[in-house]
Amino acid sequence: MEKSMIRKRRRSFTRQFYRGNTAAFLAAVLAALILVGANLMISWLMQVLIDATTGTDRRFTLLQIVGLCALCTGILAFGLWLTYLSKPRFIAKAIGQYKELAFQKISRKGISAFTGENTSFYISALSNDANTIETDYLANIFLLIDDILLFIGAFWLMLWYSPLLTAIGFALALLPVAASLLAGNRVAEAERKVSEKNESYMSALRDCLSGFSVVKSFKAEAAMCRLFARRIKEVTDAKTVRRKTAIVVQCMGVVAGVIAQLGVFIAGAALAMNGHAISAGTLIAFVNLMNFVVNPIGSVPQYLAQCKAAFALMDKLADALEENVREEGLESKIALTKAVVLKEVSFGYAQEKPVLQHVSFTFEKGKSYAIVGASGSGKSTLLNLLMASYDHYYGSIFYDDTELRQISSESLYEMVSVVQQNVFIFNASIRDNITMFSDFPKSEVDHAIELSGLSMLVAQRGEDYHCGENGRGLSGGEKQRISIARSLLKRSQVLLVDEATAALDVQTAFQVSGAILALKGLTRIVVTHALDENLLKRYDCVLALKNGRIAEHGSFNELMERKGYFYSLFTVSQ
Repeated sequence: MEKSMIRKRRRSFTRQFYRGNTAAFLAAVLAALILVGANLMISWLMQVLIDATTGTDRRFTLLQIVGLCALCTGILAFGLWLTYLSKPRFIAKAIGQYKELAFQKISRKGISAFTGENTSFYISALSNDANTIETDYLANIFLLIDDILLFIGAFWLMLWYSPLLTAIGFALALLPVAASLLAGNRVAEAERKVSEKNESYMSALRDCLSGFSVVKSFKAEAAMCRLFARRIKEVTDAKTVRRKTAIVVQCMGVVAGVIAQLGVFIAGAALAMNGHAISAGTLIAFVNLMNFVVNPIGSVPQYLAQCKAAFALMDKLADALEENVREEGLESKIALTKAVVLKEVSFGYAQEKPVLQHVSFTFEKGKSYAIVGASGSGKSTLLNLLMASYDHYYGSIFYDDTELRQISSESLYEMVSVVQQNVFIFNASIRDNITMFSDFPKSEVDHAIELSGLSMLVAQRGEDYHCGENGRGLSGGEKQRISIARSLLKRSQVLLVDEATAALDVQTAFQVSGAILALKGLTRIVVTHALDENLLKRYDCVLALKNGRIAEHGSFNELMERKGYFYSLFTVSQ
């Protein structure tokens, strides 16, 4: 990607730092200006006081000098107070808005995006990387402003005192400064490596905790500890390289400063020995001002390198956020009035390996459909296509007369809901998990609770019962009913159910399936592995998939009478 495009894309993030935050930023800059003025005034007062003491300069009386010192102290205190009010406020709001934008962009991804992406990358980007951006970019902005303003102010004051000595000092500092600026690229690369290793570390940590029961049952604790230790070492090694690189950059700046300062001292001594008039106060003021010049020489290249590293982290996140984003359709509002129609639909995750081949079928509004078939026959893939998880399919998928690619995500997700085998439950109350943290009339929530079969649970524990992390306080069947209640409350017109009862016991699976079939007015398309005669008879139609094609379809009784593929599947399963 061209550098101009990278910078343009990055600006969408950096603009968030200043959105509605300009006043705090300008106040912090004003505070920096005030503090710079106070520090330069202190150097000037040192010269005035010393020269007055030695009798070189008697422009001010002692009382006037005391008054000037008091004024300088007041200005310094006001600058520090303004910094206290503005700088933390700016940084807090800036990083908060950055994270909000990143999360908004993540939310635009397709439903299946994270099946092919590493969620640990985003966890790391919004935690470790965001912290780095906060400290190495946002905080450094003000340090850069402070140092640059001090550098400029000190430079002009030094010119006023001694142009020749000032020129000598800057000439001595040019070469080391250039070297330290060039080293900044190494800091950016080191920071990127730390980010990548943090991502691997977060992934390993998540796997170890999520699969803890599997680790214990297979006695794989030692192996997991070794894996985790390896990831820790990779992170710590990357951080060590980053620290060493930062120290090299800093040292180059410090060496530059020492060379400049010592060189100026030697040059000053040479000038004094050759008859140039330099008062004691001027010499002391010049030495103090040299600190304001020397410090930026050492620190500014380091700050710039850290800012560049922060930009690299922003670019890395921006690259990932552009993947698996669904192209928005033109239709913003659509309602299903007739049917969902598939016409010659073919699809494969890899082009040479088709999963679905020439599938054509009409799912009529308000009817229930069971999709059965052997593992790998394309059942779940078919549901994913109906939910617009992938758009690189061949053929057409229509919701009434509108092709799926032309329907906006907002309109599609308003019309269609999915109930999956693994229902995610938030660490919140039953009511919040049903309403998804939105406001609904109590009568509508109660109706959804009743239709989904949650009445007994709510009666026993109450709507405010806290479900725990990922619903650890609920059974599998209760989680599934919450998922159904969500869809009912949302007033979905199409309900896609993907192996929702696969992990449930027979009795609970029967109850959940029965609750789905009892729903009226919804088009229900259910992928199921459980070939239960009593349930299958209640479906309006059963589709039997084989090798990515619809081998048969019809009512349960019709398929059994044909004694074809479905008959074989059903017989073997009994």
